[in-house]
Amino acid sequence: MPQASLPWVKPVAEPQAFDVAVIGAGIAGSALALALSGHGLRIALVEARPLPQSELPSAIELSAFDPRVSALTPRSRKALEQLGVWPAIADYRPCAYHHMTVWDAEGTGAIDFDASEVDASELGHIVENRSVIQALLQQVLTAPDITVLCPASLVAAERDEQGSMVINLEGGTTLRADLMVAADGALSPVRELLGFATREWDYGHRAIVTTVAVEQSHQYTAWQRFLPSGPLAFLPLPDGDDQHFCSIVWSLREDLVDDLLALEEQDFCAELGAAIEHRLGAVLACGERYAFPLRQRHAVEYVQAGVALVGDAAHTIHPLAGQGINLGLLDVMVLAEEVLAACEAGGSPGTIETLRRYQRRRKGDNLLMMAAMDGFKRLFEQQSPPIRWLRNAGMRQVGRLLPVKRQIIRRAMGIGD
Repeated sequence: MPQASLPWVKPVAEPQAFDVAVIGAGIAGSALALALSGHGLRIALVEARPLPQSELPSAIELSAFDPRVSALTPRSRKALEQLGVWPAIADYRPCAYHHMTVWDAEGTGAIDFDASEVDASELGHIVENRSVIQALLQQVLTAPDITVLCPASLVAAERDEQGSMVINLEGGTTLRADLMVAADGALSPVRELLGFATREWDYGHRAIVTTVAVEQSHQYTAWQRFLPSGPLAFLPLPDGDDQHFCSIVWSLREDLVDDLLALEEQDFCAELGAAIEHRLGAVLACGERYAFPLRQRHAVEYVQAGVALVGDAAHTIHPLAGQGINLGLLDVMVLAEEVLAACEAGGSPGTIETLRRYQRRRKGDNLLMMAAMDGFKRLFEQQSPPIRWLRNAGMRQVGRLLPVKRQIIRRAMGIGD
């Protein structure tokens, strides 16, 4: 099919002026475009890769699940409801989970969290990433004030004499925008082009992700075991006909990953079953396995005059608590609030004062969550007997203190401080 006939490619005169240009049409970028839509702004959404064209698979079977899933908190669900996309996500096999079990492989420490302890119906939802992206894009592509340019790679960006951002795209298209937002992922070209400094380090780990069929029901529970080599999570997915499925995220030291990936499916499933202590019976089968490196990264500043970073472009976090997508959606909603407030007051969306308000509201919370996840990882890697004893005793004690547990649960759900 000729590129010009694709429905999401809208002709753009060169140069064309926008109020906001969002670079990256993933979850964060598409959500931001929708959050700003309907308020009299001219919005450009730029994506380097072709947008998905195929229908989502309807079969509930091992090969039909997206290996990339996210654990959406109730707060993130509320944000998606505000954007009008939650009904489409809810129609496509999300899996609510009501319980979480966490235990230490090196001892007897364990803790359980249940939605009933905070009078909630669920702790969150496991959703396939592609279902969230498709739901967002369906709304984006019908919004009259959003111009989508795809595929269109960023070539250069700079400020002009008036303080606007001039954005050059591959193929010669030039955009001018009062505000440019980087929603282009952990390796953000915008962040690099404009010289945003970062603090980052490798964990020395990679995460293996895949979908598995298990012998017993997951009981709508998220299971997480902390091993000396790294945390392993089994996340519940919808059941098929007499079949039980989970998505796994297995963070492992770099030196262990290649050998596991090289195993035959049956042997890999046996290793995986042993690692989770067969809590769900045997691991019967697995889908295609993927591995990606784990790196902590945080931008020293989220903003410059006329430019803001959101989501993974601003921060990447260890996946052990599944908080990445939730932090990104919070960034998006806060930035949209500040931009719209500035515009309603007669200001420009790209002023440094507006953008610093966004940074003040988000940077501290993101750093706190990143520090907590890093601390958990390091704590459970410690193998000295005194640390192990304290770690296990602490887990047991927290499990007995319902007010403390409630505070942890509410914080993780994004419904309280």
